Amino acid sequence: MTDSQIVTLPIIAVDGTAASGKGTLARSLARKLGYAHMDTGALYRMVALRMIQNDRPAEDEQSAVEFAQVMRRTFDPRQAVDPALMRDEVSKMTSKTSAFPAVRAEVLEVQREFGRNPPDLPDGRTARGAILDGRDIGTVVFPDAAIKFFVTAQPETRAFRRFKELQKSGFMGTYDTVLAEMRERDERDANRAHAPMKPAADAVILDTTSMSAAQVLDKAATLIREKLGISE
Repeated sequence: MTDSQIVTLPIIAVDGTAASGKGTLARSLARKLGYAHMDTGALYRMVALRMIQNDRPAEDEQSAVEFAQVMRRTFDPRQAVDPALMRDEVSKMTSKTSAFPAVRAEVLEVQREFGRNPPDLPDGRTARGAILDGRDIGTVVFPDAAIKFFVTAQPETRAFRRFKELQKSGFMGTYDTVLAEMRERDERDANRAHAPMKPAADAVILDTTSMSAAQVLDKAATLIREKLGISE
């Protein structure tokens, strides 16, 4: 097959703020459309978890880069669903180590490989495309993605969602603490020098503050079908 004959599958970018519902949306869209899904935040969490397991401080950029390099060479999508990745301490470490440009460069290659060559679906079907959710998919990873969404919500709403989620895993902190940390994370992500979190110029903004997950899914799926010309 020549380069001109290679079929490029559509890529959908779902970016957004923490606890905005972007992961829920991306997973639901993937199931609905028959696309492979990647939670790109899990890649950064994998690096952060390794930092914690090896007693490395968040400021140890060299170690973070080395762990990212190992992750890139040995990546298996099944590793990205480890429950340990969702621990609060991992989230805090991720917020810091994910800002290192060299770490982001390693993770970038894993993301691009997934998008260009999406794996088969869990049921064995061939993926019809790829959906990646994160914070810079539409601006850095795949600026030419077929469709881009930026999902957000009011900080108070997002903090409440995250607080309830953390409580299920035994979190003993307060809502106010979660809100303060979320605002700090937003500030850090939006103002970092390398790949800051921001909507792509051509992204569709989805504010989920007053929307249910089903409503967000319906709106996004309708837009995708209209843009790509696909039916149910």
